[in-house]
Amino acid sequence: MSHHIIELQNVSYTYPDGTAALRSVGFRITHGESVALIGANGAGKSTLLLHLNGLLLPRTGTIRIGDVPLTASTLQTIRRTVGMVFQDADDQLFMPTVKEDVAFGPLNLGLPPEEIDRRVAETLAFVGATGLQDRPPHHLSAGEKRNVALATVLAMHPDILVMDEPSSSLDPWARRRLIELLSSFTHTKIIATHDLDLVLDVCRRTIVLHEGTVQADGPTFEIFQNDELLARNRLEKPLRLQACPVCREKR
Repeated sequence: MSHHIIELQNVSYTYPDGTAALRSVGFRITHGESVALIGANGAGKSTLLLHLNGLLLPRTGTIRIGDVPLTASTLQTIRRTVGMVFQDADDQLFMPTVKEDVAFGPLNLGLPPEEIDRRVAETLAFVGATGLQDRPPHHLSAGEKRNVALATVLAMHPDILVMDEPSSSLDPWARRRLIELLSSFTHTKIIATHDLDLVLDVCRRTIVLHEGTVQADGPTFEIFQNDELLARNRLEKPLRLQACPVCREKR
């Protein structure tokens, strides 16, 4: 079975304070799919993402990445397969320079120096950050930090890319560049976001979460045409699918 496949069966998770964040969640994502995870604040999106590379383990149910079940004993294998980019890039950037941040993961894999240098150069070039390699990460703009955070994950050569609110705090140019980068990543992608126009550009499939349960799972355009579903889950259509407020015609 491909390492790119993710399968959840009856996954539930309750935080120590008693908050039930996930309730019997189940779905299967296959090789090469780009899947959006959408829902109102508190729907369980971030909690679900944290399960996909073992930062959280389900209280009940099972998660499989390819043939590997997610357990405490398989975390190292899972984390080599699933690369996660957090909502706040500062959570991933902690080394003195950009180059050292991108090299950190490959270095911990025990790769030889020449392979580490090659991966750093390739991934920084891919995200358009070659000129930033000697800069301190905390001196970068929000868009630059997001690109470097993505580079730190891609340098690990993950089969599956998981991102939490990747377009938050980005200016229009940086957002467009991010969309181009995500579109060019051909492996499996799971993106939790409130940016539904980004979803239209990047994800052919969308999963709707509400109070920790899957409310809908299907083709993105069909999901966004279901007004009743969107209203019930406190969502609105992407801007370019909404009626023009002046002419009342669809854009």
